[in-house]
Amino acid sequence: MQKILILEKAKNIAEEVLKGKPYELVDVEFVKEGGNWYLRYYIDKPGGVTLNDCQEVSEEISKLLDIYDPIPQSYLLEVSSPGVERPLKKDSDFIRFKGSEIEVKTYEPISGKKSFIGVLEDFSNGVVVLKEKDRVINIPKDKISSARLKFNFNFDEQER
Repeated sequence: MQKILILEKAKNIAEEVLKGKPYELVDVEFVKEGGNWYLRYYIDKPGGVTLNDCQEVSEEISKLLDIYDPIPQSYLLEVSSPGVERPLKKDSDFIRFKGSEIEVKTYEPISGKKSFIGVLEDFSNGVVVLKEKDRVINIPKDKISSARLKFNFNFDEQER
């Protein structure tokens, strides 16, 4: 329960910092790795974020975290780009990335599978329409455990 409250407060802080700026808050994580807690913010903007963008947002978020102090234990703050395989979480993400190849994992099997890779054909009424090879699959958003853009590294044999 405490982790949920921390994430909610951390998200509110980021939204305060990003208000009126060109950045979009993609995700917030509060995770323990190797004995350390990490508070991670993933931001994006049209054309992508730079290291300077991440540094600017990190400094502003850090100031507000110091003021509000929502996390009782020590932690490391990270602000970064969501990367080329960015997660799709909000309805607007699914609408924005129509026509893109995505990977979807579900909580329970749909048509006998829990993992799908295909082109995001549509999103409406809470349903992701995914074209996987020769078939179209309708996946209710509330059945999706994770969805992300799928980046294909197309290396030409001659270029190696």
